[in-house]
Amino acid sequence: MDATFFGKRIDKFGVLVAKDTITSKVVGYQFIQTEKNEAYQAMVSSLQSLGFVINSITIDGKSGLFKAFPGIPVQMCHFHQQAIITRYLTKKPKMAASIDLRRVAFYLNKATQKRFLLILSFWYKRHAVFINEKTVNFETGKWRYTHRRLRSAYRSIRNNIPYLFTHKTHWEHAIPNTTNTLDGGVFSPLKTLLRIHRGISRELKEN
Repeated sequence: MDATFFGKRIDKFGVLVAKDTITSKVVGYQFIQTEKNEAYQAMVSSLQSLGFVINSITIDGKSGLFKAFPGIPVQMCHFHQQAIITRYLTKKPKMAASIDLRRVAFYLNKATQKRFLLILSFWYKRHAVFINEKTVNFETGKWRYTHRRLRSAYRSIRNNIPYLFTHKTHWEHAIPNTTNTLDGGVFSPLKTLLRIHRGISRELKEN
């Protein structure tokens, strides 16, 4: 499940889509103005009321969404996790700790949870002093962590660990570890189409 917006987010024209990975068919969609967890929950309830049995849900990691589906295994999209790391550290970080953490993040697809946690632990121990450096404002006496973006990147991975390996702990369901079939297979062609016909009415856009 994932949502996307057409044009600028300010236009409030978006769509939330659920795609069945077994049949590769879109099984539900809903036009939205903002991306709220309640819309995801309503979509799931609607599908279940139609008789769908939901074995798992792969999502992008929107805040609070992981716990919105009690009883259903949730997988966070690896692509979105890696994009979060890139947003904090850039594609070409300069600091050794940032370079190493980005490498760790892009090892997600190849490791088991146990192995990944071990690698992440090694990274932290290696760079602990650097990570915990503080900058003091001598005028106010207050301090802050010097490398806040690096710490945020690390914290993102740590917090999301329980949802990054669902596809391996529930291997029997063949859970996809990304939402790429939606991003590239559904959203991208639609956005191209709407760019070509950018002057059409809202009704035609929805059609």
